[in-house]
Amino acid sequence: QLQLVESGGGMVQPGGSLTLSCVGSGTRFSASAMGWYRQAPGKERELVASIIGGRRDYADSVKGRFTISRENGKNTCYLQMHSLQPEDTAVYYCKGRIGDQYYWGQGTQVTVSS
Repeated sequence: QLQLVESGGGMVQPGGSLTLSCVGSGTRFSASAMGWYRQAPGKERELVASIIGGRRDYADSVKGRFTISRENGKNTCYLQMHSLQPEDTAVYYCKGRIGDQYYWGQGTQVTVSS
C-alpha cells in the first residue's frame, strides 16, 4: 500500500508561487508513477502534471508555469507552481499508481486571490 499526504497549500496573490509536497509512506514509493490533480468548485478533477520514470507531462493550462519532480530518497513528490492565477484556485491532490493500484492523498487547498 501507499499512503500519501500533501502539504504546502495556502493563499497567494496572482503572480505568486507555491510549492506543494506529497510524502508517501511505504517502501514502494520509488516504484510508483505520480501525478498531481486539482479540483475547483463545481468542476471535475483534472490532471495537472505527472511523472512516470523520467517522463514529465503537463496540462496545457500549466505548461511553463508548473514543474513536477520527485525525490525517492525522501519519498516525496513536488509540484512547483509559479505565475499563479485565480483560475489555479482548487484543491490539489497527489495520486500514486503502483501496477494497477491507485492511491490518493487528502488534498491541499490552493487559493489565488488579491
